[in-house]
Amino acid sequence: MAGEPLALARITPAVRAVAAAPPRSLSPREKAAVIVRFLLSEGSSLPLSKLPDHMQAALTEQMGQMRLVDRRTLAQVVEEFAEELDQVGLAFPGGIEGALSVMDGHISTTAANRLRRLAGASAKADPWDRLTALPVDRLLPVLEEESIEVAAVMLSKLPVPKSAELLGKLPGARARRVAYAVSQTGNVDPETVRRIGASLASQLDAQPPRAFDTGPVERVGAILNVSAALTREDVLQGLEEADAAFAEQVRRAIFTFVHLPARLPARDVPKLIRILDQPVLVTALAASLGQPALEAASDFLLANMSPRMAQGLREEMATRGKVKDKDAEAAMSAIVTAIRQLEATGEVVLIREDE
Repeated sequence: MAGEPLALARITPAVRAVAAAPPRSLSPREKAAVIVRFLLSEGSSLPLSKLPDHMQAALTEQMGQMRLVDRRTLAQVVEEFAEELDQVGLAFPGGIEGALSVMDGHISTTAANRLRRLAGASAKADPWDRLTALPVDRLLPVLEEESIEVAAVMLSKLPVPKSAELLGKLPGARARRVAYAVSQTGNVDPETVRRIGASLASQLDAQPPRAFDTGPVERVGAILNVSAALTREDVLQGLEEADAAFAEQVRRAIFTFVHLPARLPARDVPKLIRILDQPVLVTALAASLGQPALEAASDFLLANMSPRMAQGLREEMATRGKVKDKDAEAAMSAIVTAIRQLEATGEVVLIREDE
C-alpha cells in the first residue's frame, strides 16, 4: 500500500486525437464578404465603387453582420475563389454602357439610344456614368441651356478636368454665375443629383442622331474650296444676301491663315508680300508666336521671301510685343483677303485640297 501513490504517479494518460473542426458552410454573399475583407487586409485596392449602389450596400451590410472566420474556412473560400478565376475564359463589360461601347459600330444608333433610355429608367442605374462618358461637345449645349443651378450640379458631378474644360467654353458672365452656384450645392441630397442626371441623360438621348459628322459651315466651305472661282463667288454673294453671318462663317471656313502652307504656292508668296502693308504683316507674324499651327504659316511666308526682308520682319516681330486677339484676327483676315484679291485677278491659283 505504501508504494501505490508512486505507482499511480507513473501512469501515463492516454493521448486522444481531437478531430479538427470542418470548414464552415458559407453563403455566396458571405464568401464575397470574406474575399473582399481578405484582399483589403492584404493592401489590395478594389474598385468597389464601380459596382451598382445596391450591390455595394449589400456587401457592406454583410460585412457588418460577420465576426470571426477560422483559418480552414478562409483557406477553403480563397481556394474556391482562385479556382473560379482560373476557369474564366471570357469576361463581359459590366453595365449597359460597357456593352454599348463594345457594340459600337455594330448596332444602329436608334437601338443604342433605346437601350440607354431603358437603362436610365432603372432605379439601379447611375445616369452620371452615362454623362461622364460623353464628349464635351455633347455636354456643352445642355450646360448652356439649363438653369444655373442644374449647370452647377452638373459641373460638381463630372470629373474635374471635364468640368474645367466645359467651364472654359462658357461665356464669361455665365461661367462666373455657374462657378458661384457650385458653392451653393453643399446641401443637395444624392437622390436629387440622381434625378438631375437622369433628366439630363434623357434629354441627350432624345436628341435625333446626326446624319453628318461636320456642321453646315464646314460642309459648304469644303464644297466651295474645290469649286471654280466664279461659282464660289456667285454662291458666296447669294449667301451674303440671304444670311450675311452664315456667309462670313463659310468664307472663314474656306480659307484661313493656317491653310497658307497647304493652299498658297510658295512661288506666289512675294506677290502677296508686295500688296500687304508691312504693319499688318508684322502683326500677323507676331501673333502666331507660341501657336504651332499659326507659326507654321508664318515660317512658310518667311521662308519664301528674301532673306534680308525675312530678317527685318523677325526683328520687328521681336519688338512687337503681345498682340491682342482682335488685332491678330484683323491682320490675318487682311492677309487672307489679299490672297483672295490675287486669286480673283488670276495672279494666284490656290492649291486645291485634292491636289
